[in-house]
Amino acid sequence: MCSEREDDSLHLTESAAGVDRVLSGKLTELLKISGPGLKKGKSRIFYGLHEDFPCIAVVGLGRNSLGVCGTEYWDTCKENIRAAIAGGCRVLQNHVLTHIEVDGCNDSQSAAEGAVLGLFTYDDLKTKKKTRVTTQLHGSGCVSGWEKGVLYGEGQNLARYLMEAPANHVTPSVFADTITNRLAPYADHVTVHKRSQEWIEEQQMGAFLSVSKGSEEPPVFLELHYNGCPDNTQCPLLLVGKGITFDSGGISLKPPSGMDAMRADMGGAATVCSAIVTAAALNLPINIIGLAPLCENMPSGKANKPGDVVTAKNGKTIQVDNTDAEGRLILADALCYAHSFNPRAIVNAATLTGAMDVALGSAATGVFTNSDWLWEQLHKASVVTGDRVWRMPLFQHYTRQVTDCQLADLNNVGKYSRSGGACTAAAFLREFVTAPHWAHLDIAGVMTNKDEVTVVFWNIDLRAVFDFCIDFTGFVSLS
Repeated sequence: MCSEREDDSLHLTESAAGVDRVLSGKLTELLKISGPGLKKGKSRIFYGLHEDFPCIAVVGLGRNSLGVCGTEYWDTCKENIRAAIAGGCRVLQNHVLTHIEVDGCNDSQSAAEGAVLGLFTYDDLKTKKKTRVTTQLHGSGCVSGWEKGVLYGEGQNLARYLMEAPANHVTPSVFADTITNRLAPYADHVTVHKRSQEWIEEQQMGAFLSVSKGSEEPPVFLELHYNGCPDNTQCPLLLVGKGITFDSGGISLKPPSGMDAMRADMGGAATVCSAIVTAAALNLPINIIGLAPLCENMPSGKANKPGDVVTAKNGKTIQVDNTDAEGRLILADALCYAHSFNPRAIVNAATLTGAMDVALGSAATGVFTNSDWLWEQLHKASVVTGDRVWRMPLFQHYTRQVTDCQLADLNNVGKYSRSGGACTAAAFLREFVTAPHWAHLDIAGVMTNKDEVTVVFWNIDLRAVFDFCIDFTGFVSLS
């Protein structure tokens, strides 16, 4: 890897300089004569320079004086490393290399994240598959940082795998089985409950059941307990994820264009479950409970109809004027159930509203929270990981738009349906929250990669959630 100095001259990283010394300066010489200086993200490939390295990719890191940017709200240096390593690994993968030694760039964790995330591809159902590549840290960089970055990347790739797979391959039951299998190595401190429809009915989760009844696939309420802290009195961190494994819109049917992407509408559940898998792999000294209501939203003779009224677990009635606003219905019951565990904080994640995509695009996740402390923790984590967040309003202005309802206590859409849709959805969820520290992450805008995102991996704020869990560990210890 190489970075730019203030005078635009190239500067090799420590590892790259070591390789250059082994090559008696040939790498520097070739970089000088092969064209203009390497700008950020641009790469050059050299062959046959050394018998141990038949192919070497050099990628530009940008200026080496950069750090946390007050306008971009991320660590530019870390983000440049992730992007450069991801790009270099993909180039070498395209040259059918099966093993890559990666420059740690003095930040082994970011380098590992870039390598693991950049090499991900979902081609399980294709006959012709991409070259499978293994990676390792080159030289004597920080091995613990590399290992942590690999776990972060693998955790996010698990979520991407679940979101990318076709809906007929990842039903609610298959989703639950997949997570159960991934948690099997940590059975000594992880408990998995795959709650059936009968249990859901016993819990009187009428809002959740009203969505699931339109599908032939039975619902599953997935409940994960990670017990990393020996102190059983420690209040857990509660994570809740929307788990709609396919969203047709129900009777309020979505347009066909782009409907296939709704196989990823369980991105919130994928985020929550992958976070717990990663917490277990990191052996974090914290207690976390993850809840994922899983079902499909389909049209049928049994499905919700516009104007139907259903009753949530806490007894509140809901007028369902739009069956395509189903995510908030299943989350409502999950949030009610979450309070039974006396959580220290509740964080829910959901691909909830197209309005969030309109508001922020793929640049950041919208965060609605009743807690300044929780916002500060999430924001701090997002700056480090590059999975940016932006605080959104929870004004009473929006609450009035969902409580002003003709037939029930609440309406599942705002009074003015085209105005502030992400905000009214958050206001709806708040009606099922009594905890003093709650945050709702609307990840609809970052659900898929768009061409304005320089690194080809989905945000979904998963690594920010990982870092938040680690910071939360320190906070609980201090408490």
